[in-house]
Amino acid sequence: MKETKKRERRYPSDLSDTQWEEIAPLYSGLREYTWPKRELTDAVLYFVKTGCQWRYLPNDFPPYSTVHSFYRRARISGLWDKITEHLVTVTRMDAGRNPEPSYGLIDSQSVKTVAASEERGIDGGKKRKGGSGTSSST
Repeated sequence: MKETKKRERRYPSDLSDTQWEEIAPLYSGLREYTWPKRELTDAVLYFVKTGCQWRYLPNDFPPYSTVHSFYRRARISGLWDKITEHLVTVTRMDAGRNPEPSYGLIDSQSVKTVAASEERGIDGGKKRKGGSGTSSST
């Protein structure tokens, strides 16, 4: 592995030692690359939290192309889903709840169907519904 200097500056998005210890076992079995998985994960979390572009990752992270490649491979392999599922399970158990939810809720809203708009027509520039916007009473 490449000798990497420890980043002097820490970001709010970086994992704490306790958080890293919780998810580190999920990385077992993955191929070892030049950069430590924790550095790559911290870089991805920074990217997600700040919404910056890949090329604008700070220089104390691994190269942006490496971070992007790691993120993409982890997404395709389902690693992010495994981490999320693991954290949900741990959080539920810490709260004294069953690790698996017993039910789920789906929030929905009513949406007008397309059929109603086809009969009247919709003109986004008009303040009133229906028709062409011209008066037919003469």
